[in-house]
Amino acid sequence: MSTAASPELYHIPHDTFVADTQAVAQAVREGGWMPDFVIGIGRGGLVPAVYLSHALNVHMLSIDHSSKVPGFADELLGKVAAKSADGVRLLFVDDINDSGGTIADIRRLLVDNGCDTGKVRFAVLLDNVRSKVEVDYRAERIDRNDDKRWFVFPWEAVGMNETIVEESLSVPERFA
Repeated sequence: MSTAASPELYHIPHDTFVADTQAVAQAVREGGWMPDFVIGIGRGGLVPAVYLSHALNVHMLSIDHSSKVPGFADELLGKVAAKSADGVRLLFVDDINDSGGTIADIRRLLVDNGCDTGKVRFAVLLDNVRSKVEVDYRAERIDRNDDKRWFVFPWEAVGMNETIVEESLSVPERFA
């Protein structure tokens, strides 16, 4: 694969990740709404959710939306939706709100399962201002019209560079 055809990979430093997680935690604390559970959205939201769970001193749950394996996303979201009906507040966490597809899917599945959406919030580290969905908390905003970098979070940096580039090229519309 030619590097000329590859997007610019931006490796987010660990210190930046920690500072961004602390910024999200601070925004949650200052917002007057504290979750009962932090829910990591697999795969990219799992590590930020662990950190945020510790920062907020709130237990963490996880769902695996990205794998599309039955039993690890839709069914778990049904169980989580039932918790909201009991008054439990849920903070879903992902690494980036890029197109908004993941968050839109999760919101739809929650509603389909009777979720009390007033008990649900979403947090991300990076939020694309051009996303089709809004999140409640973010550390930083980006504009995909101007910023075409492929963000490599610290937990992804251990992957093979070829795999990272291949994944980035699977969504060419982000770089158009």
